[in-house]
Amino acid sequence: MGNPTGFLELERIDQKREEPKSRVKHFKEFVLPLSESQAKAQASRCMDCGTPFCNNGCPVNNVIPDFNNLVFDLDWKNALEVLHSTNNFPEFTGRICPAPCEEACTLNFNDVSVGIKSIEQAIIDRGWKENWVKPKPSSKKTGKSVAVVGSGPAGLAAAQQLIRLGHAVTVYEKNNRIGGLLRYGIPDFKMEKHHIDRRINQMTIEGVDFKTETYVGNDNSSGLKVISPNDLRNNFDAVLLAGGAEVPRDLPVSGRNLDGVHFAMNFLPQQNKVCAGDKIDGQINAKGKHVIVIGGGDTGSDCVGTANRHGAKSVTQFELMPQPPTSENKNLVWPYWPQKLRTSSSHLEGCDREFAIATKKFLGKDGILTGLETCNIRMDAGKFIEIEGTEKVYKADLVLLAMGFVSPSQSIFESFKISKDSKGNVDANNNGKSDYKTSLDKIFVAGDMRRGQSLVVWAIREGRDAAESIDSYLKTGF
Repeated sequence: MGNPTGFLELERIDQKREEPKSRVKHFKEFVLPLSESQAKAQASRCMDCGTPFCNNGCPVNNVIPDFNNLVFDLDWKNALEVLHSTNNFPEFTGRICPAPCEEACTLNFNDVSVGIKSIEQAIIDRGWKENWVKPKPSSKKTGKSVAVVGSGPAGLAAAQQLIRLGHAVTVYEKNNRIGGLLRYGIPDFKMEKHHIDRRINQMTIEGVDFKTETYVGNDNSSGLKVISPNDLRNNFDAVLLAGGAEVPRDLPVSGRNLDGVHFAMNFLPQQNKVCAGDKIDGQINAKGKHVIVIGGGDTGSDCVGTANRHGAKSVTQFELMPQPPTSENKNLVWPYWPQKLRTSSSHLEGCDREFAIATKKFLGKDGILTGLETCNIRMDAGKFIEIEGTEKVYKADLVLLAMGFVSPSQSIFESFKISKDSKGNVDANNNGKSDYKTSLDKIFVAGDMRRGQSLVVWAIREGRDAAESIDSYLKTGF
């Protein structure tokens, strides 16, 4: 590496952030990128460990030591080439990925990891600034066509790989804008949507045909343009199902139907649409309200940040599981992803957090939510047990259910008459091969529809791998 002793001499450099009191007044990104000198210093901490566990910790297998070394040499253009060789959209992952690569960093075993995610963002931001990120249309056309259903990270990654291999690609999206859960599931303060727009423009020039407000299935009640599974199978040589996990986990307790109890994915997309300039009648708004977010994951954290920006009177987040330790025993878990207490930027903006707590019922008056009743719980033989005498009533004007997702929408699977597994995902790859094939000829699947709710970086990996499998299928004459 450029500086063999950098990891001994230099401390990790974390990206600076706009102060909470200021950033809650807007929905713009607030994490400040590294300067060139900071990125060089950060990269110099990469320790030439011989076995780069970070590569395998990264779902897309980014060649991390290589681009770290290039950044240390200030060879930004080649660093971008290395980064793009494994990741179609590093501006997405550089902003919203939880960075499992950093947990797997060898330096993280007994010190603080290299800030890989911040270097990744610095590389791609430099690439866009210098106009190095250009369309790469294929010079040779195969005459084969592929339909991609869903325009989230899995669908977009697959579409870009396939179009660059010379196949004709059409992407179908039911919403009015391309991006799927990237567009409508990630708050703008974590990733502004012009990052998606730039990629869509690039892919359009490369030849991808995007069709918005188009519903794939046999249901004509959507009010959208409808294209049937038979139409796709008849008109395309291959079809990739790449929709996101959209069926949220519900909380069927007394009072669930009170006005004021909403799924997180009804709340968050509305704000994204408002940020994009859309007018939303009856928008779910947290201004002046006591807000309770049920669910301790990333979606719950996004609800916290959005509620604070609305001007909520108070925000409390519930987590069913007990509070995890503040740090892990690295001898036991490294280089794998550890379970430990994670405090997000949204938590720092103002939020009370409650652990090992369950909601017994929602309370209301005249059909309107006024609060909820809870109890503390403990685990016993893998089951949650209520602790007697711990009942408590919380005041609440707005409750957001952010407890994860059960499965993708089942209607598309039913319309295709496709085999599913026990979790409601597409049953694929039970033949021992990672070919992303479904039970139907010509039909492939990737992302949440195959593996269930997951990370953006996993969706990109699945999209890339599925594209490779589809390409092989088309080349071998089906």
